[in-house]
Amino acid sequence: MISAARSGAPLPQWQAIDTVLLDMDGTLLDLRFDNYFWLELVPERYAAKHGLTLADAREVLRPMFADRQGTLDWYCIDFWTRALSLDIAGMKHEVREHVRFLPGAEEFLRALRDKGVRVALVTNAHRDSLKVKATQTGLLNYFDVVFSSHSFGVPKEHPSFWQQLQTALAFDPRRTLFVDDSHSVLRAAQKHGIAHIFAISKPDSALAKREVTEFSSVEAVSHLLDELAR
Repeated sequence: MISAARSGAPLPQWQAIDTVLLDMDGTLLDLRFDNYFWLELVPERYAAKHGLTLADAREVLRPMFADRQGTLDWYCIDFWTRALSLDIAGMKHEVREHVRFLPGAEEFLRALRDKGVRVALVTNAHRDSLKVKATQTGLLNYFDVVFSSHSFGVPKEHPSFWQQLQTALAFDPRRTLFVDDSHSVLRAAQKHGIAHIFAISKPDSALAKREVTEFSSVEAVSHLLDELAR
């Protein structure tokens, strides 16, 4: 539910919200898939491709990953296909059955649709990754519009993303709710002036709940439904 550090922060009053912006991975879809893919499957395939032990492959990959975090390349399947000499899109399709909603996410999305607010998916996911996950889950059926940072040329961590999104979607930041599991992304949204911001504290169903001190947080988006009827 709401994190201890922000326990005084109320859940959003839905009559004050016109637009809901939602992240995909770790907010609606279980981050367990991405953690499995990048931390287990990719090192295994990279080791096999390059004749390395799994431990050595992880040592090679660790600084490569760290160097690209927070950049558009970090989320770009085309970049990693070239950098690793692996068919990343094909691998994602191969293990697509592991893609699933986080608990309560579909319930939340159905409730938003019934409420009548404008709902936008705002993701850093590459178009090929988005296609695999959307096909597997039917996720896009719940959205009025979808925005990928790859269309804007900058990730959600960058101020320019929010400026471009503002132009494209024409939302009122004071009447907008944004939910994400990335604190760096939430900071960028907050700096843009979005009034209602929540972090997801359990983006991976297989891992323990994170401690969140910087933002109001919920364990799952479904916990935001407590105020939906108001």
